[in-house]
Amino acid sequence: MQVGLRTLFEDTPGPLWQAAFERLWPGYSAWFLRGGMVDRPSYLASRRALRNHMPELVPTWEKLVALAGGEDVPSRFLSLWCPPPYIAGCSQAVWVDPLGQEPPALLRNYDYAPALLEGEWMATRWVGQRVLAMSDCCWGVLDGLNESGLAATLAFGGRTVTGEGFGIPLVLRYVLEVARNTAEAVQQLRRLPVSMCYSVTLLDASGDWATVFVSPDRPTEVTRIGAVSNFQHRVEWPEHARATHALERQQHLQGLLDNGASLAHAQAALLHPPLYQTSWERGYGTLYSATYRPAMRQATLSWPGDSWVQSLDALATGTRELQYGAAPRA
Repeated sequence: MQVGLRTLFEDTPGPLWQAAFERLWPGYSAWFLRGGMVDRPSYLASRRALRNHMPELVPTWEKLVALAGGEDVPSRFLSLWCPPPYIAGCSQAVWVDPLGQEPPALLRNYDYAPALLEGEWMATRWVGQRVLAMSDCCWGVLDGLNESGLAATLAFGGRTVTGEGFGIPLVLRYVLEVARNTAEAVQQLRRLPVSMCYSVTLLDASGDWATVFVSPDRPTEVTRIGAVSNFQHRVEWPEHARATHALERQQHLQGLLDNGASLAHAQAALLHPPLYQTSWERGYGTLYSATYRPAMRQATLSWPGDSWVQSLDALATGTRELQYGAAPRA
């Protein structure tokens, strides 16, 4: 299995984003309409939700809709209001130097199906500040960093409950566009409705961090849980937890933090079992590891035998061809 990863650096929505959308739209349209049009909110409901909850994003959404052809279905999809459910794996942790010599880092593995990775590492300036993020749903965020020094990652929260709210990639986009630090990001997460259950880990340039549990049917909970996989406090979907080794991954990550692992050691551990998963054909193999260092305004994507570093102060365009199929040695 091979996936192309490329940079998409465009301050305002334009031809580069439009070309990416045209490439991705056939797959997304099939996903968005798989339950039929009647199951998706109307254009007016979608626009109203954005205006009520994310007004800062509305001008960008309107530009994207125009670039997508101005049609009804793409506009509703791009709002990410009450989207179809989607479930991934993922592990994430806040690493803090036990010696106090290095600033903290936010680590994560993104576990999903290779064919569903967009492959766009986007640097934009849509609302005001620069945002560097791995893209999902054409403008949402899987994980990313903004120029204020705020990093954010997400992981599926381990329950299939759905409700009226936004898809989590757009929630992360909004947070990185408007928040400057962890405290502001927490305020936004407390008020934004979400469509499914997720864990969002935040780290800012000052070293302040939090893991926030968001859900459509429970109050938002702000925690200091440093290592997260795919459950919140306890396993509530045992079958998913067993299939994705959720408990083993969380315990392994927490053990690294508790035992004072160096950053290099923790990064290496992400690329080996049990954190590195190889069930790509079943939809939860590890597609990449990411290290965010907000104090340095730096992001690193890693795979076995390769890594790719970007700095918000010196972005460099490029591409990578990723191969999935051979498991690394334990």
